[in-house]
Amino acid sequence: MDNIVAEKLTRTFRFVFDDPNLELKRSTSANEVEGWDSITYINLIVAIESEFRIRFTTAEITALNNVGELADLIGKKLS
Repeated sequence: MDNIVAEKLTRTFRFVFDDPNLELKRSTSANEVEGWDSITYINLIVAIESEFRIRFTTAEITALNNVGELADLIGKKLS
């Protein structure tokens, strides 16, 4: 994960999940984060789109399996 993407992503996750100690790894998935449900996922995606000034398609969002894939997608959209 690119350092800038990782820092912004971590900050966004911590804000959305209201957990200042939340640590992310590339392998982190919804099963590992307390409170990660479908509503929170929507809030997370909206917050990420706002933070990075990008937009995701529904197909892109539903294909994601973990934070690493999300970070890679963000990097792709930013390049």
